[in-house]
Formats: sequence, structure tokens, C-alpha cells
Amino acid sequence: MSSYKWNDEPLDEEGYQQDDEGLTKDEIKELDRIYRKLDRRIIPALWCLYFLTSFGGAAYGVALTMNMAQGHSTEQELNLSPKDVSTANALDYVGYIIFDIPMNLIMTRVATQAWLSRIVISVGVVYACYAAVTNAGGLIAIRLMTGIATAGTWPGMAYYISLWYPPHKTARRIGYYFTAAQVSAAVAGLVSAGFQKMDGMRGLTGFQWMFMIYGLVTVVVGISLNWWLPDRPIKTNDSEPESKFLRGLLSMVPKQPRVLTEKEQELHMRDMQARYKNVSWGFKELCQVFLDVRIWPLVLMYFGVVGVGYGLTVFASKIINMIDPSLTSVELSLLTAPIWICDLIAILIITPLSDKFRRHRGLVFSSSSVVIIVGLVVTTYAPHVWPRYVGLLICGLGLGPTVPICMTWAAEIFGPRHGDLGTAASAAVVSGLGNLGSVTTTYALYSGWPADVKNGYKNSNMVMVAILGISILAAGSCTLLRWFLGDFKKHSNVSLM
Repeated sequence: MSSYKWNDEPLDEEGYQQDDEGLTKDEIKELDRIYRKLDRRIIPALWCLYFLTSFGGAAYGVALTMNMAQGHSTEQELNLSPKDVSTANALDYVGYIIFDIPMNLIMTRVATQAWLSRIVISVGVVYACYAAVTNAGGLIAIRLMTGIATAGTWPGMAYYISLWYPPHKTARRIGYYFTAAQVSAAVAGLVSAGFQKMDGMRGLTGFQWMFMIYGLVTVVVGISLNWWLPDRPIKTNDSEPESKFLRGLLSMVPKQPRVLTEKEQELHMRDMQARYKNVSWGFKELCQVFLDVRIWPLVLMYFGVVGVGYGLTVFASKIINMIDPSLTSVELSLLTAPIWICDLIAILIITPLSDKFRRHRGLVFSSSSVVIIVGLVVTTYAPHVWPRYVGLLICGLGLGPTVPICMTWAAEIFGPRHGDLGTAASAAVVSGLGNLGSVTTTYALYSGWPADVKNGYKNSNMVMVAILGISILAAGSCTLLRWFLGDFKKHSNVSLM
């Protein structure tokens, strides 16, 4: 198997690879225009992709409290116990973790836009089936299928971005489409209020209407991605697949017009190939990614922040209900939206700064994690209702930039050493194993901790504070490892922008 690896180039005064090496001022200006053109084509498509694949999880969380007064929430309709809810949520991530790495590695061998399209279509079909679930066993099974369907989404998008943009341009792009998760969570809270008004129409509950319509829209958009997203700019495979079946599937992928003109493509390839060189790839090289000590601090960083993030996505409405039990189900849905608006604002402000000060990503990550900790403490111990709600908003502000920083850091570390397959593998490992934090949140904490439900989730929040402390230590250790292993030395042969 072939892959692409970052070329050895001169480093700047800070020890980073020099950008735009060997280009004239006019070419640099033209290259900036080309990347803006790519932004207009790629970022909206990835944003829609991530919005739709993220909306389902947020909708599922909101559905737990929809139409409670009528006895038509998912908990009431399916007679779910707290243990049923936590088991279903945990199995979602079990499926995701098991299939995340193989799904992302497959993406390196197939048409990238077709693979991402396949993910979105699968997600739409699975979530539409939520409307047909009638008991706890069905919910547990469909949550496992959800994890399998969504496997490879987040690392797949990070890998896709790495094919089109050099690392010093990636964090901002990842931040742009990562805002879709926050918007989807806010929108899920808002539109669920409307679907609650549809409760009882044609004999269906509000959450059934929501999942059916969402599933249909997702499938349609998923199909359109075959034409919307361009395929990779650099072919990493030397020939067509040997399998007749795979060649048949490849022939079904729509042929696309060029996203760039011939002249633009030549300049873009020069810019990318100045950083890439062809290298062979096999099982030995794959093992080297897993054995690189720098990957494990990234996993721990991701573990903490994604655990809190998923906990808020699924349990925000229930936490707010604990804060003020007098709120109606519609009010609960509406109050979840501002949390994700705060998250969105932080992403738009902080991720560009993390690109600008890329040597200090660990500090930016740690600072954001401290903000999350402050929010959790305020939510847990503030004496009055609304200050506790403000604590959730503070959590949203802190969460925003953390995941994009983790994924960008993985690309910076592993792309130069292990090529595009290394980028794909590291993204999948960080995302897959890091999502054990989501399993912890859903199975061992919150509704998975029956005694803590009566305690208003106070102990669960404090456990998350401790886990975030570990994530902060991991960020510091990752920075120290990079210094110790020579990543920042001026005369190093490797760029880690």
C-alpha cells in the first residue's frame, strides 16, 4: 500500500516548517485564493455532514424528556429504567469504538466522498428506525447499530481535511465544521419543541415524528454528498482494487467535474507535494503509529473532554430538570440550546488562535479544560437555580475548542512521520479509544449511577472534574514529550506545525 508523508524542509526561526517554501508572492496570493475556493466547496458540505450525524445524538437526548406531561417521552413510552438508558448509551459507543479504526482505514483505500456519503446514509436509515422501537431491548439494539453506523465520522472528516490542507491551515477548518455539532444540539432542542406539538398526530408521538423526518432528510443529503464533496486531490493507491466487487462499487461513484482548474490544481499540488513524499505502507508501519508514545496523551485528552461533551449532549435536559423540576418539557428543550450556542462562540474565537499560536496548543487546551471544570463546579454547588444553569453555559464555552485541538494535534504529530494513513489511523485511535470517556459518562455516571440520580448528579460532575484534571496533565505530558523527542528543535527534520 502507498501513502504520503511530509517532506523534510527547512525550518523557520521557531523550529517549524516554513510555509509557502519556493513560491513567489503572486503564487502565494493565488494559493490563498485557491484555499478560499476549496473552503466554499468543502466546508459547507462537511458542515452539513457533521450537523446531520450529530443531530441524532442530541435528538435522542432531548427525546428522553419530550412530552413528559402526556407520558410520551422515550423513557415513558419504552418503560426505560435508568440502567436501560445508560446501557443503551454505552453500547452506542461500544459499536463506535470497535469499528472506528477499521472504518477510517477503509476510507484510505476508497473514494473519500463516497465513503463519507455512505456514513451519512447509514446514520439516516438507523435513526429513522428509532420511530419503530417499542421496548428497552429494541432501544439497546438500535443504539448499538447507531454506533456502528457513525463509526469513522469524526476521524474520517479530519483525515479528509488533511488531504486538502496543510496542517497550519487545518485547525481553523476543523473548527468551522465542528460548529455543526453545537448548532445541531441547539437546533435539536429548539425543533423538538415543535415536534412536541405534533404529539398524537396520526397516532404517533412527538419523538417518532422527529426521528422519521430527520432520518429522511439525512438520507437525501447523504446521497447528494457524492456530487457535493470532491474526491482526494492526490491518489494514494497505485492501481484500481483487485476485487471485482470493489471495482463494481467504484464504477457506481458519480464522476465529478474538477473542483479546481488545471492551473489551480497544479499550484495546489505543488503546495501539497512540497510537504508530501510517497512512502510504502504495511502492517509494520501501522504498528508504528500505535507504538508512538505521543498518541496516548492525546487519547487521555480526548477521553476527558468528549466524556463531558457527550454527557451534556445526552443529559443536559435532565440536568436542567434536576436544577428546576418545575420546568415544562418544552422549556427544558429550549434551555438546552444556549449551552451549544456558547460552545459555538468559543470554537469560532479560540480555534483560529490555536492555529496562530500553534506551539501552545497544549496551553489553549488546558485553559479550556479549566473553564469546563469551573462550569461543572458552579453547576454542582451554586446555591440558586439560575447560577447553576449559568454553570452549564460556562461548560459550553470551555468545551468548544477542545476536540478540534486534539484532532489537529494528532495530524501535526503523525502526518509528518507516517503519511496520510498515519493521519487516518491516529485520528481513529484518538477518537475511538478516547470515546471510552463517553462510555464512562453514560454507563458508570449520571443515569448509570442510580444513587447519584437522587443526588442531582453531584458525584458524577465531580468525577468528570477529576477526569478533566487527567486530561490537563496529559496535555502537559504531550507537550513535554514533543520537547524531549526533539519536535521543536530548530534543526529537526520533521515539521509539527
